[in-house]
Amino acid sequence: MSAEQTAVADPKQLARFALKVWKYKEGEMVSLMIQLGDRLGLYKTMAGAGVVSAADLAERTGLHPRWLLEWLRSQAAAGLLASTDGELFELTVEGVEVLADEDGSLRFACGTFARNPPPDYVDKLSDAFRTGLGLSYDDLGPSAAHSTERTLGPWSRLALIPKILPALNGVVDKLLAGAVAADVGCGAGVALTTIAAAFPASVFHGYDLSNHAIDRAEARVAQLGLTNVQLHRARGEALPVEATFDFVLTFDCLHDMTNPAGTMAAIRRAIRSDGTWLIKEIKGHASFEENLRNPLAAMMYSSSVASCMSSALSEPGGAGLGTLGLHRDLCEAMTRDAGFTSFTVHDLDDPANLYYEVRP
Repeated sequence: MSAEQTAVADPKQLARFALKVWKYKEGEMVSLMIQLGDRLGLYKTMAGAGVVSAADLAERTGLHPRWLLEWLRSQAAAGLLASTDGELFELTVEGVEVLADEDGSLRFACGTFARNPPPDYVDKLSDAFRTGLGLSYDDLGPSAAHSTERTLGPWSRLALIPKILPALNGVVDKLLAGAVAADVGCGAGVALTTIAAAFPASVFHGYDLSNHAIDRAEARVAQLGLTNVQLHRARGEALPVEATFDFVLTFDCLHDMTNPAGTMAAIRRAIRSDGTWLIKEIKGHASFEENLRNPLAAMMYSSSVASCMSSALSEPGGAGLGTLGLHRDLCEAMTRDAGFTSFTVHDLDDPANLYYEVRP
């Protein structure tokens, strides 16, 4: 053994390190409690209700008071509910924004806790370390598409039409007049259907290779009764070879792709000379040191292993960019390599993403 391996740990350092590890286990269990609170509608029930007891919540939900009391205490211990005595609890206005108000809050976060991966998920992810090949989003099961849909939903519903599109030069006018648009990597179609409903004179095409995602998108289109949406079970490289689209968007998906350069080249072929491409991507940086300034850096890198980089390596030769891999400078360089000449950055108060307005 080396000297480092035989060294005796400092007791205080050892205690701090052990606590750090156990705090991550605590986070795992709190995450499970958040998922239960979301699934059972407990946060929504508590929103605006003021101070409640387990008995009050049981009366309003029909759930068992003893189970509710333990759940309430777990949430209070985690600092997610306000309580001074472990008997009375309140979901604060901040808690409502983050945990309950899915329709009206840009800070809603519960949706990201809803994913239940398949039973063999960890086994397959372990195999990826041996083979180098990751899991596609369909390998993660249908719940992955649902979780992504709920995570991206608030910004699509609340910011896309009033805030994001007006920041782009001339796009709203084109969509009002009647344009042809494509959402590449459309997922469950939240952004796609939001724009399609707002601009009925335009035609919208959604492309995604995930069967689970397209299934959800088809159900959403049918539910909304939209007649100006066409969905394609296809990857980005399958876009038309002729200049077809006035507007293209790629939302939080380029870094997940095995061949983002191929998709960018396909978009360049398929976009008209006066068209606009809107890219939404994570606020990553070129260096690890810069990324560490993000208070959620550990979550970002872990999510990359669990899904984003995994997807981007799910085929031989995959780019493997990962969650933080497509930073601003690389994104601009890749779009220029694909033949685009204009790259404008929009920071629209989205805590996690930047928006790039790209033109031929």
